[in-house]
Amino acid sequence: MKEGYIKKEDRKKILLITDDIRVHSGVAQVARETVLNTCHRYNWVQIAGAIQHPEAGKKFDISEDTNKKTGVEDSSVILYPSDGYGNEDMVRALIKEEKPDAIFLVTDPRYFIWLFKIENEIRRKIPIAYLNIWDDYPAPAYNKEYYESCDALFGISKQTVNINKLVLGDKAEGKVIKYVPHGLDNTIFKPLNKEDKLLNEMKKQLFPNKTPKFTLFFNSRNIRRKQIPDTILAWKYFIDTLSKEEQDECSFVLHTQPVDENGTDLPAIIDYLFPEGHNIRFSTDKLSSEQMNVLYNIADAQIQLTSNEGWGLSLTEALLTGTPIIANTTGGMQDQMRFEYNDSNKWIEFDENFPSNNRGTYKKHGEWAFPVYPTNLSIQGSPTTPYIWDDRCNAEDAAKQIGELYKMTSEERERVGLEGMKWATGKEAGFTSKIMGERVIEGMDELFETFTPRGNYEFLKDTDFGKRVLKHKLIY
Repeated sequence: MKEGYIKKEDRKKILLITDDIRVHSGVAQVARETVLNTCHRYNWVQIAGAIQHPEAGKKFDISEDTNKKTGVEDSSVILYPSDGYGNEDMVRALIKEEKPDAIFLVTDPRYFIWLFKIENEIRRKIPIAYLNIWDDYPAPAYNKEYYESCDALFGISKQTVNINKLVLGDKAEGKVIKYVPHGLDNTIFKPLNKEDKLLNEMKKQLFPNKTPKFTLFFNSRNIRRKQIPDTILAWKYFIDTLSKEEQDECSFVLHTQPVDENGTDLPAIIDYLFPEGHNIRFSTDKLSSEQMNVLYNIADAQIQLTSNEGWGLSLTEALLTGTPIIANTTGGMQDQMRFEYNDSNKWIEFDENFPSNNRGTYKKHGEWAFPVYPTNLSIQGSPTTPYIWDDRCNAEDAAKQIGELYKMTSEERERVGLEGMKWATGKEAGFTSKIMGERVIEGMDELFETFTPRGNYEFLKDTDFGKRVLKHKLIY
């Protein structure tokens, strides 16, 4: 039985509100791994959200399936599918029927504005915990009231934890604030033997004529902030430094939709940049995690130049498979490169005086990482997210990092990649689902120990709307 196991009847029950843990999304993946790796300590009930959910209004008990996946004989996982993430009446009904001991939220807080409107009602009985998966500078003062409405805030990156504290100010006192980076199942995402059958079958599918000597890999949705056109341009700059014979030995594989209304027309860009032909391939099928693991194992490097990112799950997948990473130093992707203070072996932290390393204040990093530092800073926004930095890096700088990996021998690339895998699965980083579960348990247990129910409603929040910009020493 798992360490820390508690009998079903003695467990705390948590109401999870986020993407249906059965669907294929980054948020659902993180929530699913959280449930699977904590079901020996907590019973879970989920408002299982999706757009136009085909099973909305039904109820599903997936405890038996969870038992098979985890080895926990008496897990309890109940799903209530919903269009969106539910509503006030649904939460009230589930609190009355299921009697949870806490609410656990995952994804952007703007999706829970309706819930925060009744937080005083909820927190008279049970606490609210929030896993913050998306924050960047300038510190989002517009989220202050939402963060104040939570009793625990878990941040996926060191930067996010710092932002939580910065936004809350003195309101952070008494709240549980923890670092809970994303973790994935490292029994699925792992290095494969070169003789692996599925590995060689997929190689033949991708490269029917000849396996390239160097393969770059990209995996993310075709949306604007992922900066795929710049990534293709970086590949162009890199390819142009090679002879024709060398070019023929290289390939770039993109696991994404070539055309997306939220992104761009990638084939049109490729045709423009490579009028005489190219060595770029698209992988468009929906693949299982096991199949994705094979793609990472085929790759010599994973690249991610997104201009703002909460974490970057594709980098974590690459790290767990022992694949070196090329990445923009923004958001949580910084964590995965392990920057350290000069003349020390200490992993950097962030505070109000040092909010980000995206300008390369500290250069030393893990051998597996090939960072690209932003050279252009612009501010983006929307009605729900009024402002956020857009950290654009230079495609030529990215091309140089591709070149550095290309010049390495396959043995050296494998060595540095395995160093990344060892670190990512170790205690310091802990980017595995098991360690993520342990960190959630630590945070939730502290919350249960310290939570004091509110005695009275507070109809008006004490908010100074004149202080919309939070001061910190952020220098660009």
